[in-house]
Amino acid sequence: MQRFEVPFWLSAGLGLVWSATVWAAEYPDFATLVEQYSPAVVSIQTKADVKERNQIRRGLPQIPENSPFHDYFKRFFEQMPDIQAQPRSSVGSGFIISDDGYIVTNAHVVEDVDSIIVGLNDRTELPAQVIGKDSRSDIALLKVKTGAKLPVVKIGDTKKTKVGQWVLAIGSPFGFQRSATQGIISALARSLPNDTYVPFIQTDAAVNPGNSGGPLFNLDGEVIGVNSQIYSRSGGYQGISFAIPIDVAMDVADQIKTGGKVARGWLGVLIQEVTPELAQSFGLDKPQGALIGQVLADGPAQGAGIKTGDIIVAFNGQPVAHSSDLPLMVGRTRPETTVSLTVIRDGKEKSLSVKIKELPEEPKLLQQSIAEPSGKNRLGLRVTELPADQRKEGDQGVLVREVDDGPAASAGIRPGDLITRLNNQEISEVSQFAEVVKTLPAGRPISVLIKRDNGALFLALTLPAEAEKEPGR
Repeated sequence: MQRFEVPFWLSAGLGLVWSATVWAAEYPDFATLVEQYSPAVVSIQTKADVKERNQIRRGLPQIPENSPFHDYFKRFFEQMPDIQAQPRSSVGSGFIISDDGYIVTNAHVVEDVDSIIVGLNDRTELPAQVIGKDSRSDIALLKVKTGAKLPVVKIGDTKKTKVGQWVLAIGSPFGFQRSATQGIISALARSLPNDTYVPFIQTDAAVNPGNSGGPLFNLDGEVIGVNSQIYSRSGGYQGISFAIPIDVAMDVADQIKTGGKVARGWLGVLIQEVTPELAQSFGLDKPQGALIGQVLADGPAQGAGIKTGDIIVAFNGQPVAHSSDLPLMVGRTRPETTVSLTVIRDGKEKSLSVKIKELPEEPKLLQQSIAEPSGKNRLGLRVTELPADQRKEGDQGVLVREVDDGPAASAGIRPGDLITRLNNQEISEVSQFAEVVKTLPAGRPISVLIKRDNGALFLALTLPAEAEKEPGR
């Protein structure tokens, strides 16, 4: 058979052509997406009038009343007019969800502003009214009045999103309207500090100041998220952006539109993550669930029989893998709905039912105080009895006055903490606490429940093996 050799330069060229063809076939057509769906994306310009006293007047020294110039300068400065500071302006983004002018954006975009101007795709500018906003989810609903029907976005299904899928963000970064950036979904259900009720979508699509409130599209042209935050040490994009899932945003918008406010479910507990050490101390095979650190008085959990130390592993049939899962599930449950809970108590599963109530603005938490200390014990700390007035308010336990080097300090216990449970035993007074300390096993994690700064927290401490032979003091 005759051998045919292709010159190197030709084979290399063919390879390049083939690669480019395959790449072009697989790369998304973002141009068409932008052309079809950007008309429903708007820019949002806000202004806030800031009035402040004359800085020069503020910086002048006080003139003594017995000075001959006191009355003269007093009249002079009182007659000086207030200087009007330059209005504070900012820019954000949003998207139209109904052709009669309802617009979704971030709550922080329209926070404390005096005027809002919405810029449409055809350069029309319209004043907007805030129908309502919800700071817990960072979603706001705006309304503009127009005689014509407006273009609207298609709402996607967050449940169908997957890590690795292409996404497109459109907004007004730094005021550059209708800018498009692309990326992929980096992670789902991200929990961020101080954002208890939003399972964020993480992307690497470039998002900068001004993108806030703008839509995150999938390749079908559906909005799957509302661009909200970035992780940055410089103030600009560094490869990590976060979007509020569209199902969360639309639920908030619908509640605002129909009821004027957002009602969230409330269980009435303080929770924490189950660490490997805590899992071992509670006899679990692996870390899972949400550990109950405190059951709030007169809350739904208390009425349902939930106890401190319970570990919630399922909510209404849905598994609770991490403690951060539970607030999302509870928050999205309508008040007055009865749900089932699966908890682990004393190493065994237990089923409970609870009627979810509406989340209050500020749940009342118990306060702490410090009294005189008792002697040290094998944990390396000094404790004291709880004052009588605090016991009347429903508190129990012993107060930590001093912490030296030892197991307690290593576990993170601090002066001022209130110890309410030790090794899964309720603590009521110093003498009982001392007896429990004497019987603590060494060489394995032991759970201790403390109250600190109006909250409750489980910690895991371990007594060294040699400490087992020491007498309790």
